[in-house]
Amino acid sequence: MTSILESLFTRYPSLRDLEQPILAGYGIIRQALEKRRTLFLCGNGGSAADAEHMAGELLKGFLLPRHADRIFRKKLEEQYGNKGLMLAEGLQEGFKTITLNSHPSFATAFGNDVNFETIFAQQLYVLGEEGDVLIGFTTSGNSENVLNAFRVAGAAGISTIALTGQSGGKSADIADCCIRVPETETYKVQELHLPVYHALCAMLEDDFYGG
Repeated sequence: MTSILESLFTRYPSLRDLEQPILAGYGIIRQALEKRRTLFLCGNGGSAADAEHMAGELLKGFLLPRHADRIFRKKLEEQYGNKGLMLAEGLQEGFKTITLNSHPSFATAFGNDVNFETIFAQQLYVLGEEGDVLIGFTTSGNSENVLNAFRVAGAAGISTIALTGQSGGKSADIADCCIRVPETETYKVQELHLPVYHALCAMLEDDFYGG
């Protein structure tokens, strides 16, 4: 884990001051995933793409091989023979991850019929459970639909992590952990969010599957 962070800070020296919030966010996520809880992610526009990107690294192997559970592989083989064995070979271990910007039919219906500001909050209210974690990507820290999801999370016992720009915006006062990259322009903030969440993914994978 130390080597992953050191690599991050060597490549992006401006992020070195974020060591403590990154470690704090990592600790929140790790504790939840140890208990088989669910990690939710959300964001708008390019931040929605970042949420999807991070989920992609968590739902499958990232830097290390993650062979499917041996007992489950055996069950597939016993029930389906060679077909089951072939299927097992293609499966990888992962972390329970859901992106709240991945349901366009829901989002357009709810946004049209109710409002856009609660599209993430509504899904978290239905899908989330105490002990889960929500990561919200918002470059300004003030995206109202992300803030509302944080508010629902707070009432539901769901831990929250905000990835924002330098100011942190309102997210800094609501989220349990706020990782504020040292940029203010939207695209520059997003350029620094990527190495941060890649480091988080690498740290989690090393911790759970590195041995």
